[in-house]
This record gives sequence, C-alpha cells and structure tokens, in this order.
Amino acid sequence: MASYLVGDIQGCDAPLARLLAKIGFSPSRDTLYLLGDLVNRGPSSAAVLRRLMAYGDAAHCLLGNHDLSLLAVAHGHRAPHRNDTMDDILQAPDREAMLDWLRHRSMALLAHGVLLVHGGVLPSWDVRQALALASEVEAVLRGPDLPGFLARMWGNQPDRWDDALTGADRLRVIVNALTRLRFCTPEGAMDLKASGRLDQAPPGMLAWFDVPGRKTAGVPIAFGHWSTLGYLRRPDLIALDTGCVWGGCLSALKLSADGRHELIQEKCEQAQAPGE
Repeated sequence: MASYLVGDIQGCDAPLARLLAKIGFSPSRDTLYLLGDLVNRGPSSAAVLRRLMAYGDAAHCLLGNHDLSLLAVAHGHRAPHRNDTMDDILQAPDREAMLDWLRHRSMALLAHGVLLVHGGVLPSWDVRQALALASEVEAVLRGPDLPGFLARMWGNQPDRWDDALTGADRLRVIVNALTRLRFCTPEGAMDLKASGRLDQAPPGMLAWFDVPGRKTAGVPIAFGHWSTLGYLRRPDLIALDTGCVWGGCLSALKLSADGRHELIQEKCEQAQAPGE
C-alpha cells in the first residue's frame, strides 16, 4: 500500500497515465491525493475526470481555482477565458455526472499528518481553522445554493481574513486563500494578481509560507497552484505544481512514515505557451 501526492494536472491525461504507470499505481491497493486544478488548459480534461472518478475512494481530490472556474462556467456565472479548454466536459453526454462529482470534492484535507491545499493558508489560520473554513465552502458547494454561491464567488475583495466576515465576503476570502494565494503581507492581506517567482514578490509582500509567525508553521503543508515556484521541499513545506501544462512535468511524491518521501516525475507535452 502506497500513498502519493500529485501536483496540478490541468487536463493533461496522457502524462497522468504515464506517471501512474511509472509508479505502478493500483486503485485496489494505493491512494492518490491530488492537489487541485484537475482540469483546464490541457487537452483532455474530461478524460482526467473520468479516470479519477473511476478510482473511487483511491483518489482524494482537492478543488483548485480552475476546477471552481469550470463549475462557474457550467452554471452560467463566468464567461470562458480565451485559453480555456473545458468544452470536452461542457459538451459531454456525462457532463452532469462529472460536474456533480467535482462539486463534492474537498477544499482542504489533512492526510498522513500533512495539510493539503491547492493555493495557500493565511498566516492567522491554524490547521484546525483552515479545515473548518474549508468545510464551510464545501457545504455550500454540495448544497442547493451552489448557483448563488458561484455567482458571488469571484473577486479580490475583501483581501484579508476577519472572523467577523459573513455571507459571500466570508466565503470569497476562504476560496481565494485556499485556491489562489501566493503572496500576502505579514498581516495577511492577499495579492491575488502576482504569480512570479519568490524573488519577484510585490513590494511589501511575502510568499504566504514565509510570513513570520504564521500559525501553521511546523505543520507539513503540501500545495500546488504555483508553477513558477516549481518543486520546493522544506521540512514543513511541499510545493508540487511543476508546470505540466506548460511543458514541464507532472510530479508525484510517494509518502513514507520516516519522512523520506520519494519524488517521481513525468515529462509533459506543452499544452499552453508560457504567459497564456
């Protein structure tokens, strides 16, 4: 029995198939934890979802910003971006089954002592609060107010957490942190536009995981979303978006009880040009 963390797939089913063959994955024996952005920008989003759906409880999937974008487009609350490649899902005969499966995925997970998110965790949140806030969003995604939530989900404000937030503002901050965060101020104000390297932080901003005194310090966190960061491994940090859709590679980390996790990577065909 083996457990693997897998970085952003973004609709690249062929590299995923090769990676799973390389690690000898068996859904009857092994477990995958996928860190979000399952779909979009690659050529085969529907194939990725069908594959993961077929794995059942052997595949635990987080929602990333591209997955939430798919739900918003499907419900008519977001116009497709010119570089989106989601039509194979939106026009599929099993469209509703895929969309329903997607909205029942997680916003955050704690597995094998590692906190899993797609984007990041605000410095004022500890693990318990991050999971509780993720559950708030999950309840809305799975409930009858899904269309209303998707209509109000997008936007960059408020840009920081406040325990007094309610309604759409509260949910929007949670979603932005868990799926879009890269840089923030030491006080937790998010910059949701910058996507460069660590040395390209906007003035006054830090990578969310470098904020002094963040409450999750010392707790291992694995995340995706940040392809320009690439693979980064620290004692309490694992970054696994290695730019598959940009012609980089798809990464899996085989977890071990002694912390000597093994990195396995598969080279990917470029599906999007850098900057698109």
